[in-house]
Amino acid sequence: MVRAGLTTERVTVAGAEVADEVGFEQVTMAHVARRLGVRDASLYTHVRGLEDLRGRIALLAADEKTLRIAEATAGHSGKGALFAFADAWRAYAHEHPGRYMATQTSIAIDPELVAKASGPRRAVELTYSMLRGYGLAEPDLTDAVRLLRSTFHGFVTLEASGGFGHARPAQDSWVRALDALHTLLEHWPPSREGDPS
Repeated sequence: MVRAGLTTERVTVAGAEVADEVGFEQVTMAHVARRLGVRDASLYTHVRGLEDLRGRIALLAADEKTLRIAEATAGHSGKGALFAFADAWRAYAHEHPGRYMATQTSIAIDPELVAKASGPRRAVELTYSMLRGYGLAEPDLTDAVRLLRSTFHGFVTLEASGGFGHARPAQDSWVRALDALHTLLEHWPPSREGDPS
């Protein structure tokens, strides 16, 4: 018998909480069942299995992270938007490490769930909108998106793993990195499409 009040949403949130505690890759149905005080089998009424649960955690996290970024960047443009965007990204990664990793992992997610979720689509819209403020168009937009994602993800991942051993505060390096990105975005090099070199 399924515990009263157990829903797909509650199972997903419990899974997200477990991910933040033990790491996204370490989430199991047994972990989540223990957290909810039910038998493992009870979860299968609400999620199809571990991959389904992980996909739902990823979409939940994408919604949360995107909302955080949208709220932070509202009313900002240019450098202000870039800093607000980056700081919101980093804060979410620090506060919810397991959920954050779910947003950075390739998972086979049910296409119907993806279609209903606004987070991933809105994240792309927010990022491209911010970069259009720098006057970028395709293919430079996609290249700039990849650069920002690589920089933000690389920084927060190294920071979380203790990869910055120098005495200089990571915050100071973060601000300088964002200053450098802003300067680069303002002076984006011309496209070399078709250049054989």
